[in-house]
Amino acid sequence: DKIVDAVKLGVAMAGGTPIVFPAIAVCDGIAMGHEGMKYSLVTRDLIADSTEAMALAHGFDGVCVFVNDTVNKEVIDRLYEAGVKVLALRCAGFNNVDMKYTHGKLHVVRVPAYSPYAVAEHAIAMLLTSIRRIHKAYIRTKDFNFSLSGMTGFDLYGKTVGVIGTGRIGRVFIDICRGFGMKVLAYDKYPFEGLDNGDTVRYVELDELFQKSDIISLHCPLTEETDHIIDEKAIEKCKTGVVIINTSRGALVDAEALLTGIKSRKVGAACLDVYEEESDLFFEDFSGHIVEDDTLARLISMPNVIVTSHQAFLTEEALSNIAETTVQNLVDLFEKGECKNELCYRNGETKDCKSGKCF
Repeated sequence: DKIVDAVKLGVAMAGGTPIVFPAIAVCDGIAMGHEGMKYSLVTRDLIADSTEAMALAHGFDGVCVFVNDTVNKEVIDRLYEAGVKVLALRCAGFNNVDMKYTHGKLHVVRVPAYSPYAVAEHAIAMLLTSIRRIHKAYIRTKDFNFSLSGMTGFDLYGKTVGVIGTGRIGRVFIDICRGFGMKVLAYDKYPFEGLDNGDTVRYVELDELFQKSDIISLHCPLTEETDHIIDEKAIEKCKTGVVIINTSRGALVDAEALLTGIKSRKVGAACLDVYEEESDLFFEDFSGHIVEDDTLARLISMPNVIVTSHQAFLTEEALSNIAETTVQNLVDLFEKGECKNELCYRNGETKDCKSGKCF
């Protein structure tokens, strides 16, 4: 079986900006260790031209894409016409894929859990960096400036953290927060049984979470329901000085509303590893260039905003897990005819297939 690891393929075909992702070599290295699997590794930028993109896709059984690659109807049709059978996602989220349209055309497999610790720990790292001014201290001391002016932070102990989404990552984040002596208010459409202890961890409605949380961290998928779950109305309900953390999906937060909240001093700080318009920017080097996204530029210019470039997942352990799971998904689908990590669109919802084949 032949699989093409074309990170930029979906974006190029959709007319977007090509993306470079460093995990290609990791995934390819493990794949080459599997007897009988042939890979074609794409390491150069593709122009937004369907003819060139299809020249790469023709003759291969699948393509492997990442979180910011757009797989819309146009892309799906062209992959299907090229004879591609499988779309392998090297991520858990699938909001970049038109899942309804893939049904009957492409089998979609994903990596549902690679390292929840990586993302949860990054969220905590950003929080601590922000509230204890670690990033400012690092810059100051490099210049031998040991002044403590403007460096006062606050304790996490005793604070209330609101956690939206209690999947694997959300629960690990909650465990870490409890280690700091924090109280947890959780919200999830599908509560995790046994998590609510009625004391230090409680499930509540969103309004209560917004009103009572000192810190809010997002760990939910991006759906029609969660799109801009943090918007102007949500921010109005929050405590003055609330800290907002997003290591999940950029569009969970209305960036313009967040910027307004920061400027009005309603939002005390923001820690963003994702951004709703990141696909044209993240994973690329724009130093020395003028960035045309005014909202992102203004957010980064704020002294109480920390932005990292969608790197919460980026640990050696996570990369290894992503690569191994992706390759195993492909092996299972082609050799066994089914994969437990296949996604199925049924009755208006996308869910894990678990057993059998989606179609």
